[in-house]
Amino acid sequence: MKYRKDKYGNELSQLGYGCMRFTSKGTKTDYAKAEREVMRAIEKGVNYFDTAYMYVGNEECLGRILAENNVRDKVYIATKLPQFMVKSLKTADRMFKEELSRLRTDHIDYYLMHMFTDVSEWERLKSYGMEEWIDSHKADGSIGQIGFSYHGDADMFMKVLDAYDWDFCQVQYNYLDELSQAGRRGVEYAEKKGIPIIVMEPLRGGKLVNLPVKARQELAVSGKGYTAAELGLRWLWDQSGVTVVLSGMNSLEMVDENIRIASDAEPGSLGESDMALVDSIRKIIKEKEKVGCTGCRYCMPCPGGVDIPGNFHYWNLMYIEGKKNPVRLEFARNVGLQKDAGLASKCMDCGKCETHCPQSIQIREMLKKADKDLRPLLYRIVLPVVRKVLSR
Repeated sequence: MKYRKDKYGNELSQLGYGCMRFTSKGTKTDYAKAEREVMRAIEKGVNYFDTAYMYVGNEECLGRILAENNVRDKVYIATKLPQFMVKSLKTADRMFKEELSRLRTDHIDYYLMHMFTDVSEWERLKSYGMEEWIDSHKADGSIGQIGFSYHGDADMFMKVLDAYDWDFCQVQYNYLDELSQAGRRGVEYAEKKGIPIIVMEPLRGGKLVNLPVKARQELAVSGKGYTAAELGLRWLWDQSGVTVVLSGMNSLEMVDENIRIASDAEPGSLGESDMALVDSIRKIIKEKEKVGCTGCRYCMPCPGGVDIPGNFHYWNLMYIEGKKNPVRLEFARNVGLQKDAGLASKCMDCGKCETHCPQSIQIREMLKKADKDLRPLLYRIVLPVVRKVLSR
């Protein structure tokens, strides 16, 4: 494992563990599976673990793993305050105490304001006394470093960076988002200010792993020997402004593979031919993709019961893999035939999802288009009948 330093010289594994995608078992996190994967990562040198108040069951699971295996002092915990829910410091106090309890610890190493999109959100928190709140928790050791996660454009990102003496920040960044969200411009600006960047969605919710057939062929004939995931991760670690890349690892094979790559990748190690390969694959993907959903699930739960990420996932797959692939059947099995089927037709047109979408997707409009593609007339007739039969 290779390490990169934070603002104060602490060495962070350049591969971080994104806990949001722990495997679920029914409605709960599969603790035994997550424990095996987390402990494998720790044994091989991963020391940065990212979770959040809003990731249901995540903090409890991570805290239990670290406590029961007596490894809390071997890792750095990063978690997040849902700033959009904070209406007073009393609310922040309550949530922070909950997080300490869930994580079975007396301090959070890296604490983030969750999901900034505009500097006005920080100004609102400041009006409550958030700066003094942070100072007091840093002084008593319950917070190590303070940062924020961000979803918005580069100009506003830089305004947020300049609004406070942040210790670090977290952004969505990958070779498809190089020119969107904070983007390369934001990453390089943070580097100039000496602010470490933690990268989320490095493979854009799996889209840079499950490449279109044409892109997979391009990768195979390149002679580089990279897997699709490896190319995406190496592109990030090639940049000196990137400190930690989070990966939502949920199998031992994924843990081992990502650690293999992280043990070798360094800034400036990719050549012109590597960058040309990235450019070529990016063009192919953008030819096929229908909607830029990463599967982050910030839009959920939907008041009407729509599985928004599920609908968009299968809609994109239909175009990335080609309509001849059995994507509609997968959609029917995994979404349409569920007891509480999360079909787009359940949309109440309330627009709540769009206020939380980091990608600023016009979700209601796109759901109608997705539903039309995923459920042609035959599916609309057959699915309710089959679901009724299966529910008996």
